[in-house]
Amino acid sequence: MNKSMDVRALAILGLMTALLILFSFTPIGTIPIGPLSITLNVIPLAVAAIALGPAGGLIMGCVFGLLSFLQCLGIGIPSGMGAMLFSIDPFLAFIQRFIPRALDGFLVGVIFRALEKKPGFRPACFIAGFCSAFLNTAFFMSALVLLFGNTEYVRGLMNGRSFLVFVCAFVGVNAVVEMLVCTVVSGFVGSALHRAKILPLKKKT
Repeated sequence: MNKSMDVRALAILGLMTALLILFSFTPIGTIPIGPLSITLNVIPLAVAAIALGPAGGLIMGCVFGLLSFLQCLGIGIPSGMGAMLFSIDPFLAFIQRFIPRALDGFLVGVIFRALEKKPGFRPACFIAGFCSAFLNTAFFMSALVLLFGNTEYVRGLMNGRSFLVFVCAFVGVNAVVEMLVCTVVSGFVGSALHRAKILPLKKKT
């Protein structure tokens, strides 16, 4: 990497981190739709993965995971579920909040890099946006059941339902709208940065 590329990469990471902190600590990152609440936190993760690949996605996923865990402690926008899981087992609560987000960012970067040449950079941006939201939900809920499925709290939430039925009932329309929002916003942001020739970051020869 040359110096110019390093500066642009750091600028993108800094901006996405700032947005993620803003979304996590203020209501700006939450869109109320009737009784639902749509989070925008997966968008900076997707944009970082688009701009910087698996490494950028992993870094932003780790930031996302750490901020998500802090919400379990009432730092930022409090999470009732997070607080409950923390009271049951703080270490497992950290794993459940951190690992899915880190893995999400890394895999979105891998997926984008695999698709940016075919079907192309711009379609890959929309696919990465969708995968960011989809994998976040899938990994988060899987970790919840895997790590806390034997607890009275999660058994009460599942109420005897199978994993797939529980996930669909628990996240429902909320997750679908999140996927739609993340797909559209990440796709348009990535495409705009591409048109502005900011992305992709390339070495100068």
